[in-house]
Amino acid sequence: MAAAIGMPHPKWGERPLLVIEVSDNNGLSQAALLEHIALKLPKWWVPDEVRIIDAIPLGATGKVDKKALRGSIV
Repeated sequence: MAAAIGMPHPKWGERPLLVIEVSDNNGLSQAALLEHIALKLPKWWVPDEVRIIDAIPLGATGKVDKKALRGSIV
């Protein structure tokens, strides 16, 4: 599972942060993910950072709880 959230940025106000839930990290690296994403998306959509976490918080409806996710990232 993955989610993109906006994080504060000094120059642009906000930039995307990609958060990925991985149960077994078999050599998955931030650099490899960003390289793959850069091939598929416009440069300004590519996040500055990818964070790999154990679990993405979900709300009662099963959707990503972005408020809780932002709180756990900071």
